[in-house]
Amino acid sequence: MSTVQISARIDVRLKKALDEVCRSRGIVMNHFIQEALLDRLEELEDVEDLKAIRHEPTRPLSEVLAELKLRGSV
Repeated sequence: MSTVQISARIDVRLKKALDEVCRSRGIVMNHFIQEALLDRLEELEDVEDLKAIRHEPTRPLSEVLAELKLRGSV
């Protein structure tokens, strides 16, 4: 995977905390930040998926069970 450099301004206290966590756990800061960004992107994607699911029509449980029974799944 090719890489690029990004720049961001963050609170000095956050930077100190990040330095300390990475140092104490032997984590490379670039890796820590990349994983954190990927996690956040996945969370945002999950939120969008949930919004879409909430608008899907629902069916009564009895209907679903009846359908499963017809297929021999229950």
